[in-house]
Parts: sequence; C-alpha cells; structure tokens
Amino acid sequence: MLIGNKSFDTSSQKDLAVSAKAVLKKREGRTLKAGGLWVYDNEIDRIEGDFENGDILTVEDFDGYFMGYGFISLSSKIRIRVLARRKEDLITPAFLKERVRSSWEYRKHVIDTSSCRVIFGEADFLPGLTVDKYEDVLVVESLALGSERIKGYVLTALEEVLAEDGIKVRGIYERSDAKVREKEGLERFKGFLTEPFETKVPITENGIRYIVDVENGQKTGFFLDQKDNRRAIHKICRGADVLDCFTHTGSFGLNAAIAGASHVLSVDASDLAIEQARENAALNGLDHLVDYQVADVFELLPALAARKKLYDVVILDPPAFTKSRNSVKAAARGYREINLRGMKLIKDGGFLVTCSCSHFMDPDLFAKTIAEAARDARKRLRQVEFRTQAPDHPILWASDESYYLKFYIFQVTDEK
Repeated sequence: MLIGNKSFDTSSQKDLAVSAKAVLKKREGRTLKAGGLWVYDNEIDRIEGDFENGDILTVEDFDGYFMGYGFISLSSKIRIRVLARRKEDLITPAFLKERVRSSWEYRKHVIDTSSCRVIFGEADFLPGLTVDKYEDVLVVESLALGSERIKGYVLTALEEVLAEDGIKVRGIYERSDAKVREKEGLERFKGFLTEPFETKVPITENGIRYIVDVENGQKTGFFLDQKDNRRAIHKICRGADVLDCFTHTGSFGLNAAIAGASHVLSVDASDLAIEQARENAALNGLDHLVDYQVADVFELLPALAARKKLYDVVILDPPAFTKSRNSVKAAARGYREINLRGMKLIKDGGFLVTCSCSHFMDPDLFAKTIAEAARDARKRLRQVEFRTQAPDHPILWASDESYYLKFYIFQVTDEK
C-alpha cells in the first residue's frame, strides 16, 4: 500500500542517521541517564557536523560516552528524542520494522486487539508517533519533525506486520491536527494517507458497538485508553440510576446501561458528541435506557443539586483541564469543583467514578484534590479501585509523559 503516494522499503539496511553528533554539557542529560528518551535544549553543549532539522544524529555525553541515536528539533525545547540507546542499533528501515513488530506482539499478549492503540510514542520507543487501530483502519498522529521523517516506514511496517496475522489494512487516516505541532514548526494536518475510505468505522468494545468517526471525532476518534475502566464500572451499575458527565460519544453511559442500570443520563457540552452518543445507543438497542442532554457540566451539577436530585452512580470523565505545568493550580480547582458537586449528588452508599487524563495532574495531586472535595462536601470515601490507562497505552518507567490517566471508583457515604 502506498503511504502518501510513496512506497517505503522496510527491509532496507540503509542507515537513516547523519554523521553529526550532539554533545551534552557536563552533569546534564539527567532524564536520558535515568532511562528517559528526551534531551532538552539547555542540556546540549554543542552539535558537531552537518545536519538538517529533523535529522537523526548521535548523542554523546561531555566525555564522548555514547548515549544514543535520536532525531533533533531546533524548534522545540525537547531538542532530541532518542530512538535507540545501543550503539550497534543503527536506525534503519529494518530496525524500525522490528520496533513495530515488538509493539504489536506486546499488544497481542495484553489486550483485545480488534481495536487498540498499536503505537504509543515514547512508550513503544517510537517518539512522537501514535497509531490507533480501529478494526481494519489505522489512524496516525505525528507530533514531532523527526517522526514525520520515519512515519512512512513505520506505517508500512505496521501494515506488513498485521498482514502476517491475516489482518488486511483497509486504509490509513492522519489526525495530526493538534496545535502542539506548531511548536515543532509543523503545519496541522488531517486527511487520507491512502485511497479514501468510509471514515465512520464500526467497532465493538466490551460487547458494545460504536461508530468511530476518525475524521471528525476528538483525537483519533475514540478514547481507547478507558477500555478496561469502562468494563470496571459494570458491577456497580446494576439496577442503578446513573449520571454520566462529559460523555463524549457515550461510552461510559452505554457500559452502565448494558450492565443493567435502571436509567442513565449522559451529558456533554458538544452537540456533535451527543448526536454521536445517541446513534451509538440506538445501535445497541439501549436508547430506551439512556437520556442525553447538551449542557455545561459545571452549570448542570449545581442545578441538579438545587432540585435535590440524587443518583446511585455519578461518573466524571472530563477532558484534560491542563496541558502545561503553568495551569496546574487552576486545573486542580476545576477537578475539586466537579468532584465536590458530583459527590453532593450521590445517595448515601452510592458510587463515584472519577478520572483525570492530564499528565500534569500527577497522581498525588489528584488524590489530594479529591480528598479536599470530599471534606468540603462532608462525605466519606471508601476506595473501591484505582486504575490507570489500558495496557495498550503502556506506562514506560522513567518516561513520565507516558503516565497520564488516573481512574478511581469510590463508595461515597455521608459522614458517620
């Protein structure tokens, strides 16, 4: 299959790196030395040799010790993203194919692969690249200049590796339309990388059918990272009256309904999201159990409290309230507010499901924020479960950016 009207030979042993090298300052490169994959702009003493922005080059410590191969971005504070840490691992198309094969083999062991994330950037040692598989469609997001250079090889390799297991890729769509690309000097882009195909893709997860809009949906079209967490709520939703906030395309609410909830109210501020959620409910024959409302959750929760409405289960799955360290305090106030309001709507002995998908809202701060909300709401919390993202979004230790999703289930009681 041609990728962007080009073919890529993934069997090639051609070295994709240039002869240039970046030399670290003395006592710098702490993240890299601890096992991470990033080198920051202020950690580099000098660059020797000729290179172009986005090239793969060698990284050495101040004393000449080999540290790895990585691609350089002169527009980013993350100046180098490392692809390999062993000197003998030359970055060739064949090497990249083995990286892709390793990523796929891992997922075959840990998750239902009918729809899953097959490449997760740094956690799969392919920095800057994300690829989600929705049945026979691939959706790619490239966020770094260097990942643009290797994208064609990686996607071709993935198509070939999947074919070895009898999976024929119908098409590839790119969703590299995140604003963060501009920090790399890249234009935002979305569109077909192969011949056009129907972009509303049917998938099944946890026994529930969805239509994933890979062209217009958020991110790559669906939040695969909550797959196991959505299943985890089944046991608390039997016979329950459920409030599902920030429903997006309805996934948590539909899991509550299929688990036996008596009624679900699913809420989102987006008309498009609610329209898609309604379609998904009808697709599963669950539309008689779920009502949908377009509303700002921050406005709806106090309005429900004023009406003295109470629920057996309240689900809070908001978008990231912060995408930088500078706005963490404001984000914490937002999380505290929705959790406080959510707890006040829960019957004594009912359940709270609450999440944060912001990397910068670290686990300790998120837990502290929930505890403060419980204190102010005069509620007691009994932790049922703490979970993170599904294993197709692996957390690479020493690569903090790969750990972002925090998910709690609490039983909420009145003060006793």
